[in-house]
Amino acid sequence: MNRSAEKTAIEKTPSALYHPRHWPSWLAIGVLRLISALPFRAKLAAGKYAGLMGLKLARRRRHITETNIRLCFPELDAEAQAKLVRDIFIQNGIGFFEIAWAWWAKPEDLAGRYSVEGLEHIENARKDGSGILLVGAHFVHLDIIGLVLKHVTQIDVIYRKNNDPVFEHVITRGRKRLFENVLERSDMRKIVRVLRSGSMVWYSPDQDFGGRQSVFAPFFGVPASTLVTTAQLARMGRAKVCCMFHYRDPETHQYRVVFKPVDDDFPSGDDVADATYINSLIEAGIREEPAQYMW
Repeated sequence: MNRSAEKTAIEKTPSALYHPRHWPSWLAIGVLRLISALPFRAKLAAGKYAGLMGLKLARRRRHITETNIRLCFPELDAEAQAKLVRDIFIQNGIGFFEIAWAWWAKPEDLAGRYSVEGLEHIENARKDGSGILLVGAHFVHLDIIGLVLKHVTQIDVIYRKNNDPVFEHVITRGRKRLFENVLERSDMRKIVRVLRSGSMVWYSPDQDFGGRQSVFAPFFGVPASTLVTTAQLARMGRAKVCCMFHYRDPETHQYRVVFKPVDDDFPSGDDVADATYINSLIEAGIREEPAQYMW
């Protein structure tokens, strides 16, 4: 199936998704669609309020975040840790509204709202025609950055399939407007094939899904179960590796995308050493704006 036919196919909603059991999901989608139409400043204000409500009501999520911050930032005193947790919930609230925006917005909606640094690292990696594995992390505005990248370069994305078929359909349809290929993370053969074709693939390895594809490697000084898939994809896809991190300026609310190089000797063949190295890059990226990371 060519790209145009594939996009046409994904835009059609299967009739089975209109079954009454899916109506609650469609109601939620409708609310998100209304949210996406809010003015940008209104999204920020509403997101902040939603985040503060989550801080009060989502006790389990707050406990997890507090534990992560206590482990990862032991140099901060209790007051500073509490402030960071509060900021994290605010940023996650704003990120929720950004997700709604990203699914329906157009790339031109981001015109004048972003800056890009380090694009020369991508251009250098592409000189010999190799594919590029672009390593990132799960920041709260991950989806909205797809709109920025549409202005900058052609890119494919690896994602985790949503368990709700309605949300899966809407999310995938939205992402197919922005990315050349939307690759489900379990389809390793297709990902490798796309990399070998010379494409750039965006992949965030910072979530542990367990299984045989993990080793323990330090992350913020704490041994963490870490996927070894980054090194495997680079090796099997014969790809160069670069990093990309993205932030929203707390004052100007401009989006900033930063591309960074990765050592030429990666992957080394040592799973633990490679995972430790990738974790160190992701950690450095998170430390620039820790409140905007999905803890």
